[in-house]
Amino acid sequence: MTTALITHPACERHATPSGHPEQIARMPAALGALEGKDLLRVEAPMATDADLLRVHPQRYIDKIRALAPRDETIALDGDTWMSPGSLEAVLACVGGCIRGVDMVMAGEARNAFVGMRPPGHHAERETPMGFCVFGSVAAAAKHALEVHGLSRVAVLDFDVHHGNGTQDLLESDARCFFASSHQMPLFPGTGHAHETGGHNNVVNLPLSSGARGDVFRRGWEREIFPAVERFEPELILVSAGFDAHAADPLATLNLVEEDFAWVTEAICDLADELCEGRVVSALEGGYDLRALAASVAAHVDVLIARGSG
Repeated sequence: MTTALITHPACERHATPSGHPEQIARMPAALGALEGKDLLRVEAPMATDADLLRVHPQRYIDKIRALAPRDETIALDGDTWMSPGSLEAVLACVGGCIRGVDMVMAGEARNAFVGMRPPGHHAERETPMGFCVFGSVAAAAKHALEVHGLSRVAVLDFDVHHGNGTQDLLESDARCFFASSHQMPLFPGTGHAHETGGHNNVVNLPLSSGARGDVFRRGWEREIFPAVERFEPELILVSAGFDAHAADPLATLNLVEEDFAWVTEAICDLADELCEGRVVSALEGGYDLRALAASVAAHVDVLIARGSG
């Protein structure tokens, strides 16, 4: 068994305006940190409408396709942009997450890291926001349920921003569990502890500005991991955002690489216990390039060690 690295060159053709934190340079930073590592490298396929329809209605998919520009960069909202290369990039992000699920379910890889951009966890059913256009990880969760016949899938999100899109897309489905740790108050303003989903299948762990790794670890140990154990997922998907790092410019939590390695190890422990080690992780945020590179390396190093064990 091994760890798959799934990516696509289109992710370096999704352009945002100068000074935008979700920049093309994130990709060479993240992928450069993985050079020379023992990974099965796979190019992501493009998602089809059938893939997207599990989480978004056709009218929204058609709207995004119609808006995709040919020779300019356009704003979908104040934060979310599309350039001539963006449609291919966002379709590859969804397709990459789905390919990761397929590989892990088929035993082609023990686990997988989908190293792509833009992120997807803020995209709601019919609303692009927070740099996100399609709900990549949510689409992969539904794919696992509908195509692979699983009964329970968990999505765990440690990005510094609440995964409002993933929650919106999954919380009404009792087969899905979603947990998010995030700074609060902070964009998008959702993710209060009282938001528990339509089937008591959502756990939100708000963290105060300045929180360090000990607070983060204690919250996951006390609130999130016991709920995952009770849910007994057959597959764990991870929204791996690294913008809770102390160096990140968009938030004020104080995690370091060791904290991301710790939570990855703990997730893998749960996966070994509950679902034969099946983990598919997808890059979300992380906007300081050095911190992003170091954190991705720490995260993937754990996946590699567990994948080869």
